[in-house]
Amino acid sequence: MKITHVLAASVSVVSILSATLAPNLAVAEAHGDLVAAAEAEGRLSTIALPHSWCGYGEVIATFKEMYPFLEITELNPDAGSADELEAVRANIGNMGPQAPDVLDVGLAFGPQAQAEGLLQPYMVSTWDTIPDDAKDAEGYWYGDYYGVMSFLVNTDLVDPVPTSFADLLRPEYAGQVAMAGDPRASNQAILAVMAAGMARGAEPGAAAAQAGLEFFAELNAAGNFVPVIGKAGTLAQGTTPIVIMWDYNALSARDTLAGNPPVEVVVPSDASLAGVYVQAISAHAPNPNAAKLWMEYLYSDVGQLGWLAGYCHPIRFNDMVERGVIPQEMMDALPPAESYAVAVFPTIEQVNANREAVVAGWDTVVGANVVE
Repeated sequence: MKITHVLAASVSVVSILSATLAPNLAVAEAHGDLVAAAEAEGRLSTIALPHSWCGYGEVIATFKEMYPFLEITELNPDAGSADELEAVRANIGNMGPQAPDVLDVGLAFGPQAQAEGLLQPYMVSTWDTIPDDAKDAEGYWYGDYYGVMSFLVNTDLVDPVPTSFADLLRPEYAGQVAMAGDPRASNQAILAVMAAGMARGAEPGAAAAQAGLEFFAELNAAGNFVPVIGKAGTLAQGTTPIVIMWDYNALSARDTLAGNPPVEVVVPSDASLAGVYVQAISAHAPNPNAAKLWMEYLYSDVGQLGWLAGYCHPIRFNDMVERGVIPQEMMDALPPAESYAVAVFPTIEQVNANREAVVAGWDTVVGANVVE
């Protein structure tokens, strides 16, 4: 399936966020005590937020405009979810900017971090509009956005364009297929393995993990797998002409490349896997009030629209549609609804089982060391 609904230009995103900023300043003022406490701290450290991911560049810029008194430190933008947890562990007791205040991790990593005591609870003011099955009941972590697994394809180098995971094993794709992360640390890559397993008929969870590992072992043995983390740059250079990644990242890369080279974004016909990410506040955050203010912003309408402008479906999407607060041009820019109508949303138990199996089995089953 080729995704054809796109934003005409990034300037439309800026205009949309500018239009929603003014009324949300009034909302921000409603959190007067929290704002004052955050201002006293004066800083916020984020981690693993590349500006091309879910429109985070504009999301962060708008937050800075709303709260100019906060100095934002952006740690390791290309880190994976496992790297984020390690950054918290490594900085316990560190009150400086190298200690992350907030996390944005894959669904499986939220409960893991909670069980390890790395998170503190906080319920944002829009808590009731976050679906119950996408949040911890006590507020330790909460869903933020979701997308579906896809292929980003350089059509200058790839012909025909693959439309399924099964296609990727064909000999014409030798030395062309990469993942957008290290499957031992990156949630995006870990779930790409699950999607490959589901494409072979396996149930989400440990079964799909095993089937997916076997798929990538075959892909590697055939010489089709490239053990390099795929990005827009490596795709354009021809190092990784086919990259398995979330649709919102693929669409953002497509916009960034602007036709040089031409690309297609494909949702594979044999597996439509949806993945939810979650937000959380570090239990060891040096700036807990700034962290809470960041969460209030992300889960406000303006924050949710910021993610939507980056092609991500925000977790409060249904609530916002029902209230009619999403501009039509943003709705028109989203992937076709059928991409999500058939998507499988695995349970947290299935996501956890998949993560454990993939991380434990990648080196022994696949044996490909994925590097930058």
